[in-house]
Amino acid sequence: MIFRFENSLYLYGLLLIPLLFMMFLIVMRWRKKALNKIAEAGLQKYVLPQISKSKMLWKFVFYALAMALLIVAIANPQFGTKLEEVKREGIDVMVALDVSNSMKAQDLLPNRLENAKNSIGRLINNLNDDRIGIIVFAGQSYVQLPITTDYSSAKLFLQSISCDMIPTQGTAIGSAIDLAVESFDPKSMASKAIIIITDGENHEDDAIKAAESAAEKGMTVHTIGMGSETGVPLPVLSNGNVIGYRKDNDGNTIVSKLNANLLKEIAAAGKGVYVQAGKSQSALTVVMNELSKMDKKEYSSKKYTDYEGRFQFFIAAAIVMLMAEMMLSERKSRLLQKLNLFNESKSAQR
Repeated sequence: MIFRFENSLYLYGLLLIPLLFMMFLIVMRWRKKALNKIAEAGLQKYVLPQISKSKMLWKFVFYALAMALLIVAIANPQFGTKLEEVKREGIDVMVALDVSNSMKAQDLLPNRLENAKNSIGRLINNLNDDRIGIIVFAGQSYVQLPITTDYSSAKLFLQSISCDMIPTQGTAIGSAIDLAVESFDPKSMASKAIIIITDGENHEDDAIKAAESAAEKGMTVHTIGMGSETGVPLPVLSNGNVIGYRKDNDGNTIVSKLNANLLKEIAAAGKGVYVQAGKSQSALTVVMNELSKMDKKEYSSKKYTDYEGRFQFFIAAAIVMLMAEMMLSERKSRLLQKLNLFNESKSAQR
């Protein structure tokens, strides 16, 4: 079972609730000033003994809850109750993203990693019935997102990627390609592409051989180079601010450079294309054009259908809150008033 809102834009209406609370505080402050003009604070309970401040607060709480529930009801929360197998036509794409420390370099703004994540986000927006998966790698490789058609989940997982998620440093591109090959659905007849996004530094394994192996299995390997060939120093960050630059054991500033030649060789071995990010706005477009040329094959996927709206429960709860608000009087109960008078008279006798 899966949950969603049919009209999620209406949920922005929930921002009105804090405004209502601010208006309530303004009215209460205005009321207090008005009462102070009539009588001193110590005498107000005698002038207006029947007014209950706590009940006024509860009336507002009931009203605010009713408004929030009505807004949620308008957005129409739904549950998918039926899982069906649907036929789609598309390709399978595995994106392998370098998360080594060199991706913190700022020759691409705000840095190489964030620039790469933005590019992947644009790629996801341009997919249509295609499946995508995400692998992160440094000295080791991990599947961040198994191949899926759930683009919302892909974007969510993408945002959580950082250079701190893999403790083993390095750039094991070959390992990432091998993992991408293994992560494809072996039963799927869809065309398959691997996109390696990296600066190509600290090469540790035979990535060219891995790309050749992938190509022999009918998969295309594209590479996107992040950074500049001239290189920039690697920043040391504190709370997002640069406080210095990394140095080697000899005290020299570490300069991170794009290894374009290696990435070109990997792309050639994988029968794909190499593009350099930041060199032109068309870098991602080149890769997307290559993906669009691939044959789209039919495949099966699971999809929730027969969504049922549950807005009626929220409307019912809102009605209960409104009825409670209307039935709750601002006046103190007579019993409470009598108890207060009794306690005050008893104190006066003492």
